[in-house]
Amino acid sequence: MSKNVLSNIDLSAIRQQFPILDRQVKGKQLVYLDNAATTQKPKAVIDTLTDYYSRYNANIHRGIHTLAEEATIAYESTREKVRGFINAKHVEEIIFTRGTTESINLVANSWGRSQLKEGDEIIISTLEHHSNIVPWQLIAKEKGANLRVVPIGDNGEFLFDEYLKLLSANTRMVSVVHASNALGVINPVKQIIEAAHRMGALVMVDGAQSTVHLDIDVQDLQADFFAFSGHKVYGPTGVGVLYGKKEILESMPPFQGGGEMIREVSFKETTFNELPYKFEAGTPNIADTIALGSALDLITSIGKLNIRHHEDELLAYATNALLSIESLRIMGNTPNKVSVCSFVIDGVHPQDIGILLDNQGIAVRTGHHCTQPLMARLGIPGTTRASFAMYNTFEEIDILIAGIQKVIRMMK
Repeated sequence: MSKNVLSNIDLSAIRQQFPILDRQVKGKQLVYLDNAATTQKPKAVIDTLTDYYSRYNANIHRGIHTLAEEATIAYESTREKVRGFINAKHVEEIIFTRGTTESINLVANSWGRSQLKEGDEIIISTLEHHSNIVPWQLIAKEKGANLRVVPIGDNGEFLFDEYLKLLSANTRMVSVVHASNALGVINPVKQIIEAAHRMGALVMVDGAQSTVHLDIDVQDLQADFFAFSGHKVYGPTGVGVLYGKKEILESMPPFQGGGEMIREVSFKETTFNELPYKFEAGTPNIADTIALGSALDLITSIGKLNIRHHEDELLAYATNALLSIESLRIMGNTPNKVSVCSFVIDGVHPQDIGILLDNQGIAVRTGHHCTQPLMARLGIPGTTRASFAMYNTFEEIDILIAGIQKVIRMMK
C-alpha cells in the first residue's frame, strides 16, 4: 500500500481538510502526534461553528422564531447522529455533557448518590484516567462504599481472572476504561460487562480513547453507561456524550437543576422533564454540539474500517521503528491496542524529550497522562506518548524517529 493512500482514499486530500496541519512550529513543518490528548479539527467543523454564529445563533427548544427552530433542528440532529454512531436503541439515551469527565461525574453523583449504600462496592482498574477514579472515590467516601481496583500485568493488560475474584454480591458498579489513554491497551469490555451483569452490577465504560478508533455498538456491548468526548473525535472542545440505558436513566434523579430540565416549577415542588432533557440543565453548548455532528459525518464518510486499518499500519510501523532504538522501551506493548505508542528512554526524562522534540516541530505528550496510579504500578514517573490519527503519515513517523535519535545524541 502506498504511504500516501488511506485504503482507497487519498490521504493528502484528508490532510487538506485540516488547516492546522499546514502550520510551521519553530521554523519546522508541524508534526502533530498528540491526538490522544485532542484531535485537530477539520474545516467542516470550523465552518459549522462559523455558520451557526453567522446565520442562526439562537437558544434552542423553547423559541418559536425561525432562528430558534433552525438551531433546535441542527442541535437535535447531532443527537440522532450520535445515536447511530454508537448504535444506541433510543435517541433519548443520548445525553450531551461537557465531555467524558462530566459524564462520569453525572453517573457517580446521580446514580451513585441515589443507589449506593454503606458496604457496597465499586470496581475500577489500575489503567484508569483520574476522571474515572476521583468521582468514584468521592461518592464512595460519601456513601461508605468501598472502591476496589483490578490489577494489571507488566504490559498493562487487564487481569481478567483477578477481576472475577473481585466481583461479589456487594458489587454495584464496575467503571472501566475501554482503551487506555496512557498506553493504548484495549480492555475486554464486552467480557467485563457480561461478568458484571451476572453478579447484578452495572457497568460504566469510559470510551474517551476508543470511540474515535473502534466501532462502538453499545447494544452489542450491553453497556449500561458509555461516555466519550467530542474533542477526541475531531469535534470541538467542551462537548461530550453520556449514553445510558433508558430504563436506568429514567430511574435516576437529575444531576443539576435549572432551566430545560423541568416540566413544572412551583415554590412547593418541581417536576422534571423527560429524557434526555432531565439531565441537560440550562443553555447547552449549542454551537459545539452542532459541530460535533459535522465531525461524526466526516468519520462516517471516510469509514471507521478504513481509518482503523490506516491507524493500525501507523502503529505497527512506529512500534517497529521505536523498538529499534537502543535504550528505548515501549510501555504497554501488547497486540490489542489503539494507535498510541508510550515509551521511556533510559536516563532521559520525558519532559526533556518533549521539549527537544517540540524544538523540531514535533508535538507529543509527556508526563503521567492523568494516570498517576498506573505510572506508580509501572515504576516510572511518566512516559513520552506519540498518538496517531487518520491524517498522520508514515513520513511523520520517520521524522519522529529521527527526532528521538537526535534527542538521545544531545543527551549523551
